[in-house]
Amino acid sequence: MLSKNTIKYIRSLELKKKRKEEQVFVAEGHKLVGDLLGHFPCKLLLATDTWWQTHAGAEADECLKVTQEELARASLQKAPQEVLAVFRQPDDVYCPEAPSHSLCLALDDVQDPGNLGTIIRLADWFGIEHIFCSIGTADVFNPKTVQATMGALARVKVHYGSLTQLIGALDKSVPVYGTFLDGEIIYGEELSDCGLIVMGNEGKGISPEVEKLVNKRLYIPNYPQERETSESLNVAIATAVVCAEFRRRKQVIAGPGYKK
Repeated sequence: MLSKNTIKYIRSLELKKKRKEEQVFVAEGHKLVGDLLGHFPCKLLLATDTWWQTHAGAEADECLKVTQEELARASLQKAPQEVLAVFRQPDDVYCPEAPSHSLCLALDDVQDPGNLGTIIRLADWFGIEHIFCSIGTADVFNPKTVQATMGALARVKVHYGSLTQLIGALDKSVPVYGTFLDGEIIYGEELSDCGLIVMGNEGKGISPEVEKLVNKRLYIPNYPQERETSESLNVAIATAVVCAEFRRRKQVIAGPGYKK
């Protein structure tokens, strides 16, 4: 039987302060929990009998068999899916040198947890292994963020720190891309295999401090350009367009046999 204290503990992890104190995060659902098991130490794993029948080898510090009704009381989701896990947060091993040899993302105060989670999932799809977040960016371990990643957290490393310090320490030859309304149309610009792509806040865009350090200004054009249209794209959608163009170039250069 699931105790009231355990339910209270799980639900308290909706709060960033509590997650930080405990150094844990919550994940729910078959695919998400399945993807994260083995990548992060699991502190608590509770699931219905149906789930346990097909996952008898799953390991955690504490494993509990619960009813669907008990799971619903503990769940942070509107429609719980048979399994909930509390994982330990990984240590943030900061890698400031990563943009010098690979393509990375930088998020400048992206505040919506869903947008952050979607961007992590996009990074995973496009083979981007490092995302650098400003301190003002949403918490990667927010339950909404974790759910939106769909397991990409297992493969994408998310770092927090000063973007100005990160960019300022890079060699001047490392390209730092950003999207702006007065930038050059992305489809005609030379794009590198390495560097940093900066995406800005949902309402304010890239901050003035970070903008000063961007050395490659890009623009995603609407179509047709003379048509009146929306003011801007959602930051996650804009990230998808930009990353897709970078990777399209790489595939075209590599030829039809390119698999990566």
